[in-house]
Amino acid sequence: QIQLMESGGGLVHTGGSLTLSCTASGSFKSINFMGWYRQAPGKERELVALITADDDTRYADSSKGRFTISRGNTKNTAHLQMHSLKPEDTAIYYCNAEFQIVVNVEGATTRRNYWGKGTLVTVSS
Repeated sequence: QIQLMESGGGLVHTGGSLTLSCTASGSFKSINFMGWYRQAPGKERELVALITADDDTRYADSSKGRFTISRGNTKNTAHLQMHSLKPEDTAIYYCNAEFQIVVNVEGATTRRNYWGKGTLVTVSS
């Protein structure tokens, strides 16, 4: 069973910083990408940032210049460093990842996407 475990959420004042971490565990061949999404009350879930297996990154416009996504040394962990936080960054942040999973004895794989349970980030004004 594949799981994504998030950590690092909490309460911070405007202008503060937080680092979120997401660790993947379970049985998989590789990870195609890992990313962070967020959902604020009354709003749709939106992409914050993602990083591919080749370390290519993509950021939402609202994240550029303030957030940095990176992968850990074991490549099954993704970190999101958030700086200059604003009240509008308040949301539940979800880790998302796409895995290559072996489906038969010949080693054929298929893609599967998983979500973490989320971690709350609250930025007070």
